[in-house]
Amino acid sequence: MLRTLSIRDFVIVDSIELEFSSGFSVFTGETGAGKSILIDALQLALGGRGDASVVREGAAKADITADFTASGAASDWLAQNEFATEEGGALLRRVIDNAGRSKAYINGVQATATQLRDLGELLVDIHGQHAHQSLLKLDAQRALLDSQAAAKEGGGAQHAQDVAAAYKAWRAVSRQREEFETNARNVLVERERLEWQVNELEKLAVKPGEWADITNEHSRLSHAASLLEGAQEALTAISESEHPILSQISSLNQKLGKLVDIDAQLQPVLDCMEPARIQLQEAVYALNDYLDRVDLDPDRLRQVEGRLEAIHSTARKFRVTPENLPEEYASLSEKLKQLADASDLDGLRKQEEKLKADYLAAAEKLSAVRTGAAKLLGTQVTAAMQELNMTGGSFVVALNPVEASVHGAEQVEFLVAGHAGVAPRPLAKVASGGELARIALAISVITSNSATTPTLIFDEVDSGIGGGVAEVVGRLLKRLGRERQVLCVTHLPQVASQANQHFQVAKGTTEAGRTVSRIDVLDNKARVEEVARMLGGIEITATTRKHARELLAS
Repeated sequence: MLRTLSIRDFVIVDSIELEFSSGFSVFTGETGAGKSILIDALQLALGGRGDASVVREGAAKADITADFTASGAASDWLAQNEFATEEGGALLRRVIDNAGRSKAYINGVQATATQLRDLGELLVDIHGQHAHQSLLKLDAQRALLDSQAAAKEGGGAQHAQDVAAAYKAWRAVSRQREEFETNARNVLVERERLEWQVNELEKLAVKPGEWADITNEHSRLSHAASLLEGAQEALTAISESEHPILSQISSLNQKLGKLVDIDAQLQPVLDCMEPARIQLQEAVYALNDYLDRVDLDPDRLRQVEGRLEAIHSTARKFRVTPENLPEEYASLSEKLKQLADASDLDGLRKQEEKLKADYLAAAEKLSAVRTGAAKLLGTQVTAAMQELNMTGGSFVVALNPVEASVHGAEQVEFLVAGHAGVAPRPLAKVASGGELARIALAISVITSNSATTPTLIFDEVDSGIGGGVAEVVGRLLKRLGRERQVLCVTHLPQVASQANQHFQVAKGTTEAGRTVSRIDVLDNKARVEEVARMLGGIEITATTRKHARELLAS
């Protein structure tokens, strides 16, 4: 549940710190006081879109922090994404500066807005004031039924995903088969071309790294004579000539060794000469070893030159560098394999039939799950309609067969009958604004009751409702608050009177003439005054106060 919400420099909010309890909480206040700003701020902390316009005028940045308890799926998500802390809980923070730059944090660790949204979906479910309008769209109706199926029947969402995946796989092969049938001649020509190219590269069989190796070998073989000559010349000068350098240095070192005994100042000279002698001796060993290994091999040189020419010529033909010939072979081989698979028309048809059967099986499972969920949802919403002053009305979820699609084999459609003795008709054609609001609220309460999200927020979803129905709505939300944390922005005193916690949103002016919004937690006395205001408007009389106390006591 939501424990605290901190808002700083957001729209017309200067600084607000709110603590929430479990159960049913309401936010009330005059129109324009900033009730919806609270929801907007929370949505921002949950990863919603924001820009520089949300920063309070004159401030450097807007800063919103929401502190939640975390358990179940939210706790697992935090652990999997390495945001978990020893203390538990989920601290979501969003900062937007006056240049529109945004930063997000989860438990003090920098995160992305997407990560905030993913976590937020596990913590809060927000029903907006225009939610009932979305119910008129068939896509929204289908999504709502599938989510209900997932909660009640188990696997509804997974079945829908399986159907979508099966449909896409089936249609991809179907399009491939159609394309092949249309362009069979072109495919065969391309296949022949690829077969020739792959054959040629297969015969050449260039290995990765071979070009570099063979280039080095060619350089060594082609310069073998000059290499031998130069190495022998160096060896002769150092150790095999009439007056070899090594012998001269050795003789000089002996003389200097004797002279050092006479004058120690010559020792540094001897120290320089002796390493030179040692290095020359090492050079003699290395040159002898090199001369033993380097050979004049004309036959091998001809072989290497032939291989170099073959590789170079093929690389020019394929318009690639010699080093990339192995990669070119792998790429062309894969294309040929794909084309060979694609050109097998009978194989494609068999594959298409199999994938179609897989889709139909998945669609049948989804249909069965939807049928169960549709019946249950229809029964529950119909029952709620009776409570909401729509006596005799009924709600039906129709599953109309359609051609195979990514969404399954049926179109989900909500049907409603406003009173007894009338055949249910599409929701958009039957329901008035008030009826639609009541039905939407009933659906919201029912679907929320079956979901696992710990915190539910209703933003003026009770608009278009009044009188005795409003009191019923308040009791429904209070009942829902026994199982979950429920926050509700409302204009209705009948709803507000049912709350366990009551916040009042008010707008004022600072000494500097700046408009700011504030939120106060109301005690029992203040609640009477606020509910009386909601009942009677500007003039609060003893009668309205009495009525307010009666509502609060009910």
